[in-house]
Amino acid sequence: MGFEKFGHKSFTSQTKVNAFVAALESNELKGTKCISCGNTYFPPRADCCGCLGSDMVWINIEGPGNLLSYTRVNYAPTGFEKDVPYTLALADFNGTKVFGRLSSAIAKEETMVVMSLKAAVVNLPDGQITYEFIKA
Repeated sequence: MGFEKFGHKSFTSQTKVNAFVAALESNELKGTKCISCGNTYFPPRADCCGCLGSDMVWINIEGPGNLLSYTRVNYAPTGFEKDVPYTLALADFNGTKVFGRLSSAIAKEETMVVMSLKAAVVNLPDGQITYEFIKA
């Protein structure tokens, strides 16, 4: 089982970071960190674009994090039409920038930059899995 299980629509079945989905299934959100230069990545990468090394380790994305930016999506790409409207967010978790959806349980009026968030695993229909940000 690989990456085909991730998200609302999966566009690939195998990547160098298939363990990302296994971590989600264990209720953990993970990124990667380069041992050589210390760069952290989310989404996880198998190779470092900083030093071009491939000595990477998995790191936990743990909260609370802070909302840095967000946007409300009203028009969706093919395959996501039933999801709109939704909010995409960029959050900082201990120096690692993480991109994802903001939970629909967070009202539009409550959403503000620097609000405290944590990541939560979401099981989708048909056995798919993803994550979203919820209030910390």
